[in-house]
Amino acid sequence: MLPRTSRSEYRLLISPLAIALVLLAATTLLGGCATTQADGTPRERNPDPFEKVNRGVFRFNDTLDRYALRPAATVYRDYTPKIVQTGVGNFFDNLGNPTTIINQFLQGKFKEGTQDTGRFLLNTTLGWGGVIDVASGGTNLPKHNEDSGQTLGWWGVPPGPYLVLPFLGPATLRDAPARVADDFTQPFRWYSAGSERWISLGLSFLDRRVQYLPLDETQARTYDPYVFVRDAYLQRRLYLVFDGNPPQGRLSGEEDWEAEALRESEEPAANEGDAARPPADDNDPPRKR
Repeated sequence: MLPRTSRSEYRLLISPLAIALVLLAATTLLGGCATTQADGTPRERNPDPFEKVNRGVFRFNDTLDRYALRPAATVYRDYTPKIVQTGVGNFFDNLGNPTTIINQFLQGKFKEGTQDTGRFLLNTTLGWGGVIDVASGGTNLPKHNEDSGQTLGWWGVPPGPYLVLPFLGPATLRDAPARVADDFTQPFRWYSAGSERWISLGLSFLDRRVQYLPLDETQARTYDPYVFVRDAYLQRRLYLVFDGNPPQGRLSGEEDWEAEALRESEEPAANEGDAARPPADDNDPPRKR
């Protein structure tokens, strides 16, 4: 029999993975149920079928951010020495390298994986655990960012519906369980425990929130901040999955779901008109539809 501590750790490991597998299966099923237009061509699925629930979670997250996270990030940015902020940012960037390296090899990007392995080893050994970014000092080792959600997208798993997670923010049905897998590749999950791990998570959230402070004013000026965040997230993820070269038209505004709904409502009327129209003679010129 396993000791009690080992059994507890085993449950903590299996439970998130089981949830992730269930969500990934749902993602594949939902993504595979493609809808078609009247002419039989495939139609993009509405990425936000849970918008009502998502908006409620978005309001909760926004309230928490307005009264807690944003003030803390602002104080940290304004009163912490820049050299400390740089060191903290470098440290957590370096901790993210194992996740990137694993997913690069899973995507067959062996050159990039080798480069980031070199960055991780160099910064960890000579850069005081990553506090100093030694690898960026002319070593010709560019930094990359990959995660399990991008790997699943690279292998053809559709993103599924858009989700807003409490505390964590925007995601998709594909990316949400992928975050569980990424969490298990984070070094601090294994070398720290108890209060140390929570302090690490808190500093990581704070460092990331500081990076998004310049976007607050832009988001506040938008007509609908929820739509702004949703569209920006979906386009950004699409851009990352295809390494900056998404299929033509996918980022050009064709995913206008209100316009798509309007076209859907007009199709039945158009179809009725086609049914009432007598069949065209072979010599008649083709009609524009």
